[in-house]
Amino acid sequence: MAKLIMITGPQAVGKMTVGQELEKISNFKLFHNHMTIDLVNNFFSYSTKEGREMVKMLRRDMLEFFAKSSIDGIIFTYVVNYNEEDLKNVETYKKMFKDNNGEFYYVELNAPLDVRIKRNKSDNRILYKPAKRDIKFNTNISAKETAKIIKEKFNI
Repeated sequence: MAKLIMITGPQAVGKMTVGQELEKISNFKLFHNHMTIDLVNNFFSYSTKEGREMVKMLRRDMLEFFAKSSIDGIIFTYVVNYNEEDLKNVETYKKMFKDNNGEFYYVELNAPLDVRIKRNKSDNRILYKPAKRDIKFNTNISAKETAKIIKEKFNI
């Protein structure tokens, strides 16, 4: 009965960093969105149709595998643009876990644009997201505190 915590929000809002902190205080593993993007970029640019389709396939297959596994849970970061395709993907991922007696939790982070612009160049972002190397944290609360809130809210 695996759980999926989907952390969403715009670019550079702190999804991966909050996920890293949540991973430290739970038995969940982090699957951040750039793990698939950076893998696929070795073969196809994510800006191409082939690149986007391969990323989508990898995410779908991995999340389905996780949903059927014996792991406690997965923390998945995802930029949701609230278009038809993204909303369909969220529902697909949610259904994968629900169909396997798992649970689904949705967290949306937010930060002002000026904060996100600064974060876009942070050492942590550049270290874990090679595609972002050509370019810290939540304005009011740290990633560590945000992770604690998520852990308590969802009782994980």
